[in-house]
Amino acid sequence: MGHSFGGLIVQMLVDRGLGSAGVVVDSAQSAAVPVLPLSTVWATITVLGNPFTFNAAVGLSPEKFNYAFTNELDAVESKNVYDRYQIPGSGRILWDAALSLLNPNASSKVNYANNNRAPLLFIAGSNDHLVPPSINKANVRKYIKNSSAVTDYREFPNRTHHTVGQKGWEEVADFAIQWATEHARDQVTLADVKSAFPPTTTQSGTRSTEIRT
Repeated sequence: MGHSFGGLIVQMLVDRGLGSAGVVVDSAQSAAVPVLPLSTVWATITVLGNPFTFNAAVGLSPEKFNYAFTNELDAVESKNVYDRYQIPGSGRILWDAALSLLNPNASSKVNYANNNRAPLLFIAGSNDHLVPPSINKANVRKYIKNSSAVTDYREFPNRTHHTVGQKGWEEVADFAIQWATEHARDQVTLADVKSAFPPTTTQSGTRSTEIRT
């Protein structure tokens, strides 16, 4: 399970054959899903509106945080969440996401035609400003159009990008766990992990990646 960019990572891991089932919550889209709603642009304008943030750590103002993440809260309540959780983050990850919209070979690429991957559930929130449902729906359509593997979608009303901390998060968590339990395949083996992450090659030669159990 993963939220936001964590959801994108889950998509990539499942595509590599890792995981019995995948659940992504308010997931950033994988490569070549060319949907960019205006609310997403406004939520990320602090980064994408300034090219000098490409290699920088960027923080959000309390007001921008309230818009992008905690829009179910008033300014005072949102500031409490902001003070507890907000730290500057890498600007590059947002740039990579933006540049991957039309690039099927971007770092976030997955094989949409992979029929052998584990079942995948997309969970979206109707009031999410950062990753609106239209992004998740477009991502789901990309999978369904190209693969026979299970791809499901569930949208929760009045949920924001802060859904994992928002009041009533238990309903979302319970649904995710129930779905994953019902759709889970066989457990991943060590051989699966090794095949998903082949040995890396360095300038000095080939170095195997040691995996301990």
